[in-house]
Amino acid sequence: MESASTDLFTARLESAAFRVEAMLETILGQQAREGEIVRPERLLSAMRYGVLNGGKRLRPFLVIETARLLDAPPEPALRIAAALECIHCYSLIHDDLPAMDDDDLRRGQPTVHIAFDEATAILAGDGLLTLAFDVISSEETALTADIRLRLVNALSRAAGIGGMVGGQALDLMAEQDRPGEERILELQAMKTGALLRYACAAGAIAAGADASTVARMTRFGEIIGLAFQLADDLLDVTSDAATLGKATGKDAGRGKGTLVSLLGADAVRQRLAALVEEAEEVLSPFGDRADILKRAAGFIASRNR
Repeated sequence: MESASTDLFTARLESAAFRVEAMLETILGQQAREGEIVRPERLLSAMRYGVLNGGKRLRPFLVIETARLLDAPPEPALRIAAALECIHCYSLIHDDLPAMDDDDLRRGQPTVHIAFDEATAILAGDGLLTLAFDVISSEETALTADIRLRLVNALSRAAGIGGMVGGQALDLMAEQDRPGEERILELQAMKTGALLRYACAAGAIAAGADASTVARMTRFGEIIGLAFQLADDLLDVTSDAATLGKATGKDAGRGKGTLVSLLGADAVRQRLAALVEEAEEVLSPFGDRADILKRAAGFIASRNR
């Protein structure tokens, strides 16, 4: 039974990645859309390079599966999922820049600023950020205007100064001031957790769910967001570049504060196990229908890449 459940989870994860990749191919097409003048070839190539390069597509998967759980229409959910992946990929492009984490490798390939140049990488990130809001707000995302507005507003806050971007700023400061546990949890909830939280909330918003259900799914997203970052910090000290497709050991090399450096790897593994239990408990009112999302929590906590 356990094996069958794992196989179903893997199949759904791969299916979501395939469908999102196809949607990203569409929205990153060469043809200018109404209101656009032209899509510059080199810029578009850099955007496509930064997005159409594989990856688990975990954030889109969470949008799609939350939407499925709550009976949201699948095609709008897919567009929301693709838009969220544009935001995520923009953040990776900018995060890899010399002024930020200065990484040369991402998903086993040269980063965008290495494959192109720094200016083009910055513009590619800018283009992906704004494209995400275009996709969600468009009437092609066949939801009511009110729901589309809520989705845009929530994504603005998840991705902005009080979310991912603010978390990036705090993360850079953490290289100098060695924050304690409370500060580390705060910056991780913003830098990494905000988009994962949005992924789960967005599926509920798209379904027109009531406030308590949106809050429940938002809480699930918060829990797995923390689990994702803790697992990432563990991998930074236990894995290697060949496995991860990116540089490892950089947090320790820069003296950056993480819960692994503060509490130790064993304590973080225990916390991850507790987070998986909490995530499953949050989903318990949905019974077996939430099995895929419960499996996702375990996957996030125990991933090896």
